[in-house]
Amino acid sequence: MDTKKYNKVVRDKIPEIIEESGKKFNLKQLDDVSFLAEIEKKLSEEVNEYTESKDIEELADLLEVIYRISELRGVNSDELDKIRKNKAEKRGKFDSNLFLIDVKK
Repeated sequence: MDTKKYNKVVRDKIPEIIEESGKKFNLKQLDDVSFLAEIEKKLSEEVNEYTESKDIEELADLLEVIYRISELRGVNSDELDKIRKNKAEKRGKFDSNLFLIDVKK
């Protein structure tokens, strides 16, 4: 029996999905501090997956990871969106497709 190593965080229903496929698995539940360190690694993985595929579902995965990181850092998704909106108001969004080349002294 071949074993494929993952050693990464997964969504809550993944164990159920694996079980339904007839496969066996090992997992452990991490405490918040350990999980935060691991899900921050997952953030890079999700960015890379989106960059390679350009698949909108990968953006949804990114949001899910971002929301969980935010929660673990004590900020719920509504508060995170308020922070985003406040920053957009002060610094703007990315709607104009601007690309800064340089700034002269």
